[in-house]
Amino acid sequence: MGKRVLLAAPRGYCAGVDRAVIAVEKALDLYGAPVYVRKQIVHNKHVVATLEARGAIFVEETTDVPEGATVVFSAHGVSPAVHEEAAERNLKTIDATCPLVTKVHHEVRRFAEEDLDILLIGHEGHEEVEGTAGEAPSHVQLVDGLDGIADLKVRDESRVAWLSQTTLSVDETLQTVAALKVRFPNLMDPPSDDICYATQNRQVAIKQIAPLADLVLVVGSTNSSNSVRLVEVAKEYGARAGYLIDYAAEVKDEWFDGVETIGVSSGASVPEILVEDLLRELARRGYGDVETVTAMEEHLLFALPPELRKDLKAAGK
Repeated sequence: MGKRVLLAAPRGYCAGVDRAVIAVEKALDLYGAPVYVRKQIVHNKHVVATLEARGAIFVEETTDVPEGATVVFSAHGVSPAVHEEAAERNLKTIDATCPLVTKVHHEVRRFAEEDLDILLIGHEGHEEVEGTAGEAPSHVQLVDGLDGIADLKVRDESRVAWLSQTTLSVDETLQTVAALKVRFPNLMDPPSDDICYATQNRQVAIKQIAPLADLVLVVGSTNSSNSVRLVEVAKEYGARAGYLIDYAAEVKDEWFDGVETIGVSSGASVPEILVEDLLRELARRGYGDVETVTAMEEHLLFALPPELRKDLKAAGK
């Protein structure tokens, strides 16, 4: 078939990431620099560096923000304790938590109000997991993969529910849920699927491409859970090799030995300009024939955080 690129669609920015990045940009325009951001607004090196160049200051905790300053909470969400800390320091807060993560926070609170034990499927240390578990820490136990399921202890095995981090592999999560249901036959499901539409759609697209690809390149940062999952899914579904890169300059000559078909996608926090850079690099290497493989169309948009919308309206912007 000759050298070609199969370009996944959808790819790149999801509605939650788009909303969070625009929230920081609008805050900088409205309030002026510096605007503080707790944690990385989204997990992408390029996005963070671009916003830093405009005057955003990324910090680890609200205690690192000067009293009375403006702070944006990242798309991954924060616990009630973080909101309380911000209020104590008189910080002006803009909550850019993805609405789909907020939905999981609501589910935690509802299950906790019913006094259920909650098994949260996710990756230890991930910011989203920390924020979600923080809604009801005495009710939540983290389940990070299949190891340890047999040793889980709950108060009443007939009153247990599961939830999940929004950016996991769909297949891996279903496997974990199946194992949990063997351990807890009365396990209650969440009212709706927790894994976000964008994570699922990008995985569906890469599953279509992977069996046809000698090499899959996913643009994304190593701390981006959904980007890492895309590489794993590609290999699982038949790609001979797969790599995660932040920038086109990171591709290595040896990856292309014997390669005719290359699959390309990007994580949900990756701007399209980085994919375009990669496609130019691949064209330079002789892979100029690009075919888009569309799994589905995406049209979802989220409104900006209400506190920011209110200030923009007051400023006539």
